[in-house]
Amino acid sequence: MDYSNLRRQAASMKKSLFDQGYLDEQFCQVEDLQDEASPNFVEEVVTLFFKDSGRLMSNIEQALEKYPRDFNRWDTYMQQLKGSCSSIGASRMKNECMSFRDSCGQGNVEGCMRSFQKVKREHAVLRQKLESYFQLLRQAGPAGAATRPVM
Repeated sequence: MDYSNLRRQAASMKKSLFDQGYLDEQFCQVEDLQDEASPNFVEEVVTLFFKDSGRLMSNIEQALEKYPRDFNRWDTYMQQLKGSCSSIGASRMKNECMSFRDSCGQGNVEGCMRSFQKVKREHAVLRQKLESYFQLLRQAGPAGAATRPVM
């Protein structure tokens, strides 16, 4: 197996995630925390993010159904999700969370619903893309660890 080719593919995939706005600089900062003592740190953090964000989105979905027009409650839940997105550099998701919160501030139920659908779509797409990225990194081996994309 050509590990250098796999590493190039992983680097290209990561650059694409940045170029398309899925990730921002915060993701690189998380990668900087990875070392030999915890070689899977980033993947573990991202896995925890998806577990936590799934729970938060479920809470938001329930709040939208059980508490119609309770913008303060909706906004509180979305603030938590936005913070989680920010912590790993999930830029597109974070931006959609901000749109949702803007709609809450305007008392715009339809805007909140539209934004929440976009949040869920961005979440699903990001999960798929990062799962593919980490799978490629695992195939490339330890030398395929995090490298900053050239911006």
